[in-house]
Amino acid sequence: MRRALAGIALAVTSMVALSFLIPLALLVREQVRDRATTAAEQRASALSPVLALTTRRADVQQAVAELGSSDQLVVRLPDGDFVGTPHAPRDALDRAVRGRETLAVNTAGGWVYLQPVVLQGDRVAVVEAFVPSADLTRGVAASWGVMALLALGLVGGSVLVADRLGARVVRSSRSLKSASLALGSGDLDVRVEPDGPPELQEAGAAFNTMADRVLDLLAVERELVADLSHRLRTPLTALYLEADRMGSTPNARRVAEAAGQLESELDSIIAAARTPLASARPARATGAAKACDVAEVVAMRLDFWSVLAAKQGRPYERSLTPRLVPVAFPEDDLAAVVDALIGNVFRHTPEGTAFAVRVERTDRHVFLTVDDAGPGVADPDAALTRGVSVGGSTGLGLDIVARASRAADGELTITRAPLGGARVRVSFVLADAGGVGGAR
Repeated sequence: MRRALAGIALAVTSMVALSFLIPLALLVREQVRDRATTAAEQRASALSPVLALTTRRADVQQAVAELGSSDQLVVRLPDGDFVGTPHAPRDALDRAVRGRETLAVNTAGGWVYLQPVVLQGDRVAVVEAFVPSADLTRGVAASWGVMALLALGLVGGSVLVADRLGARVVRSSRSLKSASLALGSGDLDVRVEPDGPPELQEAGAAFNTMADRVLDLLAVERELVADLSHRLRTPLTALYLEADRMGSTPNARRVAEAAGQLESELDSIIAAARTPLASARPARATGAAKACDVAEVVAMRLDFWSVLAAKQGRPYERSLTPRLVPVAFPEDDLAAVVDALIGNVFRHTPEGTAFAVRVERTDRHVFLTVDDAGPGVADPDAALTRGVSVGGSTGLGLDIVARASRAADGELTITRAPLGGARVRVSFVLADAGGVGGAR
């Protein structure tokens, strides 16, 4: 923008300067020429009365010497003799004598003015006034130089002013751009100092208002999440009481373990929601996420779901790679991904429906695949949309999986499984194996 404004100022000012300078330069040249020729005509006219009184050579020479040099003022006497050195062409002199007409002739050396003087006895003398070429353009070059310097100063000044104005605009727009990028990157405290033209000042003030509003909305949302999570403690306490009534049976232990895990998750959610917004940053952006082994997490969560699978008569198949499959992802978040995938099978397929869970490794990726023998997903694209449910749920389960895969530089796909139902496959980029201890 700054360069464009300077270019526009240069073009406009140059056109304006040229539109005035070119006619002015021509006018100056014509004025210098007119001044020189007018002076020559006046000298020639001043000599005419002398010739009317006398044509003696000595008297004419004296008059020529008083009016000008013999090189610029010449007289052709009636007898054809010359006082001075003539510069006019011969045919022009003959024409002035015969036709008795005043002539102005351009020659190679300058400009010649011929004025005939009719004397007694029908005799004709001709006064020749000569102006050299140098006198016709004397001072023109200096005047043009001054005008060129003035034009350059005018153009340079306008470009400098435009550049300063453009610099102010560019500085303000860059500040607004940097603040926008910072806000998009998670810096919720960034603000701009409104500067520049009124339009950019209004844009800066609007940005600050927007940032304040975003901060307020996020604070309200986090408080709402914390409040909702805290309200879940009431049914959680009921689960603990129910487990106590069941005694020390295996079912009671499983209920207590599930309630304990749920309480741990609620504590994490409340702690994250209560964290000040300015310090809340994604773990991956700060490099705080530790690597975990996908196969280990999947095996642990399968053991948890296997009890419910046995109760509902669901046959399942597990196929976990024996190789180490570390990903730069928190173990709790990965467990939430596995629970979301397997939980979808239990929620959206009838009891007794078979499913399969596989973990496979390639050179750069690890793939977590969950197949089922249910009805499948009619619209995979809609299923991947946050808040859209294909089976009457909240629609957030697959969104959690999709965001987790993107955080680990992977992707989520939904296709038709060999079992006849849905196949959900999540890929993660392998991390450094040094973050996970011991191979199995």
